[in-house]
Parts: sequence; C-alpha cells; structure tokens
Amino acid sequence: EREVGSIAPGRLADLLIVSDLAQMAIDEVYGRGVRLAKAGRLEIDIPAYDYPPTAKNTVKLGKRLKAADFDIAAPQGANEVRARVIGVIENQAPTRALEADLPVEDGLVAMDRRNDICQIALVERHRGTGGVTNAFVSGFGYVEDCAMASSVAHDAHHIIVVGTNKEDMALAVNRLGEVGGGVVLYSKGKELALVEMPIAGLMSDERAEIVAAKAEQLTGAMRKVGCSLNNAYMQHSLLALVVIPELRISDVGLVDVTTFQKVDLFI
Repeated sequence: EREVGSIAPGRLADLLIVSDLAQMAIDEVYGRGVRLAKAGRLEIDIPAYDYPPTAKNTVKLGKRLKAADFDIAAPQGANEVRARVIGVIENQAPTRALEADLPVEDGLVAMDRRNDICQIALVERHRGTGGVTNAFVSGFGYVEDCAMASSVAHDAHHIIVVGTNKEDMALAVNRLGEVGGGVVLYSKGKELALVEMPIAGLMSDERAEIVAAKAEQLTGAMRKVGCSLNNAYMQHSLLALVVIPELRISDVGLVDVTTFQKVDLFI
C-alpha cells in the first residue's frame, strides 16, 4: 500500500496517460517513473529473457496427423445421426449444449456448414500419445475451407483445432508441432497466419510489437474465412475449459459441465 495505489511522492509511479478514457486510448506508458512507450511505440530496450530448455519443445504430438485422424465414424447402418454440438456464445465464456441432426456420408458423420456446424478436435500434446478427441462446434461462422489450431487451450492446454476441412485441420496441428506451439490458421492448404508461442506452447519469445502484428494478421485472416466474432481467438481457447457450463471438449471426450459427467457425442 505504501508503493502503489496513487500518484504521489514515494510511490512506484506506474501510470498511463490516456486521452480518451471511453476508448482507452493510451498515449504514454510509465513504469517506476520512467516513460516506457509513447504513441504506441516502445522507447526502451527490453532484454530477451533466457528461458530454460525445459520451457521449450513441449508440443509432443506422437505422430504426424492426417485428415483421417479427424474422421467421425457413424453408428453402423445410420444415414443420419443426432449429435451433441458445442455452441459458442459471443463475448461469453459459457457455451450452449446444442443438438443437431447431421448427415452420414460413406460411413462418416459430415459437418453442416450451411447451419454453421463444423468440427472441433482436441489433440493431446503433453505426452505424445497421438490421442485425438473429435466433436462438433457451432458459432464461428466459417464459410471457407479452413482450420485454426491453438496450443493455448485452458486449462490443460492441449491443442484445440476447429475447422471446416479435415486436411486443413491436420496441416494446422502439424504446424504447431513444428514451431513448438502457438496459434495458426490454414485455408485450402495455405497458411494465412501464425503466432509462434514456443515457451510451453503458451508464450512468445519475440518482442511485443512483433507479436501484436502477427495477432492482427490472425484476426484479419479469421475474418477473411468468415468469422466475425468479437475476440474469436479467446472463444476458441476456452472450448476445453471443463469447469464452465455447458458443454466442453477434453482429452477423454465431451463433458457436460452442468453435471460434470462425460457424455457421448451421439444422442
């Protein structure tokens, strides 16, 4: 209390100069009385931190994934299935537990892009088991063949990939295995955006302005393939948070968080 909480002699002098409080337009940043940034640009040199080797190379897939790893087999003889679907709620951490009738094509349950139902998968990445949990999600609004994968997936931080195209899903997950984690977006076989996070698959070791530019490219790429959600990446990273209702994905399957029970994909 003697160091923080007010602007006064003897305090740490960590403060912002803001010209528009409603928009939170930050003009200058001060830390311990020293100006650190002005007009969106750093004015000081921040030395790189030397992370230990144990903090790196934490993405262990166990194998190179293929499109077939995201196949969802239908019950034998079924022409249509009723499936549980994770429903994204814009600007909120909770999800909806939805249900949808999905077609079966060549023995595999198909997505329903017209009704904004695509696939989601959780890929185990800590022990290299090669485990993949497949399910369905709605609410991202993707209209192109695409897939976004992230190794930031609270709380267990496996890899979550959401996509309308299984080939792109495989490419996205494998790319994160190559760079040691982060978030990547593929569309029609091409990488549209990548933010590398090689520190435990959760943090970047690059300067803030570089990461910000890559994140901005990611946001633009997501809009390009049809996602107009506000802060869509945050929505993506919370889909495995199995402590917030209603329906979540985990490395053991779908979890109904209202009852804390594992539930089947098909109803």
